[in-house]
Amino acid sequence: MAKIIAIANQKGGVGKTTTAINLAASLAVLEYKTLLVDADPQANSTSGVGFDPRNVKTSIYECIVNDVNPRDIILSTTTPNLFLLPSHIDLVGAEIEMINLPNRERMMKQVLDTIRDDYDFIIIDCSPSLGLVTINALTASNSVIIPVQCEYFALEGLGKLLNTIKIVQTRINQELEIEGILLTMYDTRLRLSNQVVEEVKTHFQQMVFDTIIQRNTKLGEAPSFGETIIMHDAFSKGAINYLNLAREILQKNNMTEIPKEEKVIKTLPIENISEN
Repeated sequence: MAKIIAIANQKGGVGKTTTAINLAASLAVLEYKTLLVDADPQANSTSGVGFDPRNVKTSIYECIVNDVNPRDIILSTTTPNLFLLPSHIDLVGAEIEMINLPNRERMMKQVLDTIRDDYDFIIIDCSPSLGLVTINALTASNSVIIPVQCEYFALEGLGKLLNTIKIVQTRINQELEIEGILLTMYDTRLRLSNQVVEEVKTHFQQMVFDTIIQRNTKLGEAPSFGETIIMHDAFSKGAINYLNLAREILQKNNMTEIPKEEKVIKTLPIENISEN
């Protein structure tokens, strides 16, 4: 059964979509079957893995509002083990259409529960708001990653997001945890970046990931080619950072242990054992 992780922050420009795409891609190349769910009407995750949103006829919007089977519209990407549940601008209207439904906060959960057994991880790219679609994403998730940029207004609005998460935990999804706070857009040359890192770690301590995403030209280039950073330049700082983040998440979830059956040495026929 997949672990579902939402990438959320109502503040724009903090690296949510970049993180969603490249964390999902990193988990995929580490041989975990991963589904990237684009829950943002801007559909940047959809275009970021190589699909033109204008050509998307059926999206997560139809799954939520019209009960379309998500298996019928999931797309394979160029990254092995990475799949996409696409978005479309129509998702803007979903909040209005869901508002009078009795289980409006759980519509996305119902959609993802039908395919949860098909994947190891499901990563949800949330929109830069705390609207009903984002609440749906948090309700459907096991945990949430909060990207925070290493800039002056880093903590602006973070309290409001944490309060929203607490409300979801209390009223709707008691299993929701904060996977971690991820520092993004770190520039080693700037004293301000180091000050923000220290301030965030002082405030949130163990909640902050050890991995920090550095500001990197290749990360900015990759979406214009419709590629993940792994496919665009696997040796760039950005690729290394996101692979390290994926490994850190696997370690936190005790998923790096070698299965017991793989530790057992199978008995070899005596003639196959070399004397040297």
